[in-house]
Amino acid sequence: MATERAKIQGLHHVTAIASDPQRNLDFYTQVLGLRLVKKTVNFDDPGTYHFYFGDDAGTPGTILTFFPWPGARRGLAGAGEVTHTAFSVPTASIPYWEKRLTAEGVLVEHTGLRFNGAEDVLTFADPDGMKLEIVGHADTPAATKVPRYADVPAEHSIRGFFGVTMLHRNENATADTLAWMGFAEIGRDGNRIRYAAPEGAALGNHIDVVVNPNAGYGRSGAGSVHHIAFRTPNDASQLAWREEILKHLPVTTVQDRDYFHSIYFREPGGVLFEMATDEPGFAIDEPMETLGEALRVPKMHQGLLEQIERRLIPVELKQSSKTAVTV
Repeated sequence: MATERAKIQGLHHVTAIASDPQRNLDFYTQVLGLRLVKKTVNFDDPGTYHFYFGDDAGTPGTILTFFPWPGARRGLAGAGEVTHTAFSVPTASIPYWEKRLTAEGVLVEHTGLRFNGAEDVLTFADPDGMKLEIVGHADTPAATKVPRYADVPAEHSIRGFFGVTMLHRNENATADTLAWMGFAEIGRDGNRIRYAAPEGAALGNHIDVVVNPNAGYGRSGAGSVHHIAFRTPNDASQLAWREEILKHLPVTTVQDRDYFHSIYFREPGGVLFEMATDEPGFAIDEPMETLGEALRVPKMHQGLLEQIERRLIPVELKQSSKTAVTV
């Protein structure tokens, strides 16, 4: 009897490309108040870092990861790519974040209301030009795992992902893929089409497709999203999903990423999708209290730790005293 596929509850993580490692680390921990939950290296390029940022525990649905490649040229967002990554906060936190970002020297646009006033949106870019959004909405989850070293007050803390926006010239093939993945169209706002997994109210449950038939194509580089990953709870469910994906699209074999297991496939519009397991999580090789503080290398590179450390650019993790500062 085949294992039943667990319904997708939303995003597991988003992975992007950066350039300067220290600048990337400072922005996401010091400005956005996320926790560095893992400092490791790229599986295929172990001389470069792989940073994982998230809530205090690195909960799936909160994890934004980066390949910071020093000297990487700036990418260009275009059709067939994720153009915006959105975080979730309570509606009442939008003024706080607008003031905080402005005080940090970040150019922020109060984009305003979407979907008949259900969401209030701030749009800005990280130091590499990656477009980010902070979305205030009524269904924001409670602040249960606030990053312990952030100076952002708990009531205003980023809860995790709201979702992502993809830009496509035509939505049909992507809509078909999202449909067999369990995502249904739940609304339209101009040329923005929203899909969600109706059964799940989990983090990162909103996939927006903006349609522009005249959109140009982009290029990968610093500030661009490499791929987005959807959640599945365990290996058995992932294998069942792999069988389903093979009915529609080519998909990789299972890849062991130490903290989760992954399969990859490219949706017809061009965005690279991953399906990642919730298990085993980020606490398998260091205590929860000190997540992200020491360099961890993949099991496959354990014997190269000293050589890898010599090749990496040193970075400093700055930890706030957890004293909330009102901006």
